[in-house]
Amino acid sequence: MSTDWKGVFPAVTTKFKEDFSLDYAGIQKGVEAQIDAGVHGIITTGSLGESSTLSFEEKQEVLRVAVETADGRVPVLMGVAFTTTAEACRAVEDAQVNGADGFMVLPAMLYPADRRETLAHFRTVADASGKPIMIYNNPVAYTVDCTVDMLEELAEEPMFVAIKESSDDVRRVTDIINRLGDRYQLFTGVDNLAMESLLMGSVGWVAGLVCAFPSETVAIYNLIQAGRIAEAREIYRWFKPLLDLDVNVKLVQNIKLAEVATGLGTETVRPPRLPLVGEERDFVQGVIRHALDNRPDVSDYV
Repeated sequence: MSTDWKGVFPAVTTKFKEDFSLDYAGIQKGVEAQIDAGVHGIITTGSLGESSTLSFEEKQEVLRVAVETADGRVPVLMGVAFTTTAEACRAVEDAQVNGADGFMVLPAMLYPADRRETLAHFRTVADASGKPIMIYNNPVAYTVDCTVDMLEELAEEPMFVAIKESSDDVRRVTDIINRLGDRYQLFTGVDNLAMESLLMGSVGWVAGLVCAFPSETVAIYNLIQAGRIAEAREIYRWFKPLLDLDVNVKLVQNIKLAEVATGLGTETVRPPRLPLVGEERDFVQGVIRHALDNRPDVSDYV
C-alpha cells in the first residue's frame, strides 16, 4: 500500500448497538459508504470514533472490520490515543498484525507533556510501529502543541510521513511548508477550515462531516484539485453550517445525528456522552434539515 497519502480521509464514527456493544455491520456499512463515494483513505478510532470509550481490544476489532471492508482499496489508519506511551506502542504492534496500513498518532492523553516528553513519545511509538505515521496536532483539544520547530526535529524519523494539522490557525499551513517544504504530507483536520487549508497547500483532509455527507466532501476536494475554485466554493458555502458542527465539544453527537438524517448511522453514543436533547438537538436538526433541503447535486464531481 502506497504511503503517498492525500485526499479525503474520513475519521469514521464507531457504530454501536442499543446495548452499546460494537455494531460490526454498521461499521462495515459506514466504511463501504465512504469508499463508494470516492474517499482516499479511512481512519478508525479517532476522537470522532469515540476512542476514549473503547477498550484496547475493541479498538483492534474496529480496525479489523475496517481493513476487511476496505480490502486494499484505500489505506486504513488506526487512531492511536492512549494515556501512556507503552500502551500506544502495544497498540501499533498489534494493529500491524490486524492489517493497519499506518497510524494517526496523538500525544499521550491526559498528561500535558512538555516539548521533550512529546518528542520522546512520538519517537518511541515510531520505533514500535513498523508502519508510516500521521502526526496529529490538536493543541485546542489536547493542550499539547507540536510546533513547527518540533516537526522539524521529528523530520529526521522516516516513519513520520504526514501531519494532521488542527491548531485552528490556517497560517500554520504556510509556516510548515515554508520551513519544511514537502517533507510531510500535510492534512487539514478542522472541517470548517478545510477549503482554506487546501488552497494554502494542504494535500488532504481528515474529515468529520464526511461521515454523513461523503459525496459533497469528495466533490469539494476534487474540484479544488482541478482548479475549479468557484464551484468548490459554492458547495463549501452550502456545507459550512454543517462543518461548524465538527468544531464543538459534542461533535460526535452532532455528526451521528447527521448520519441518521442521511441513512448512514444511528445516534447511539457511549456514556458519558448522551444523545442530544432540547434546544441543542433542535438547533442541530435545524442545520441538518436546511442543508438537506438545499443539498447540491455533486454527481458530476465524484
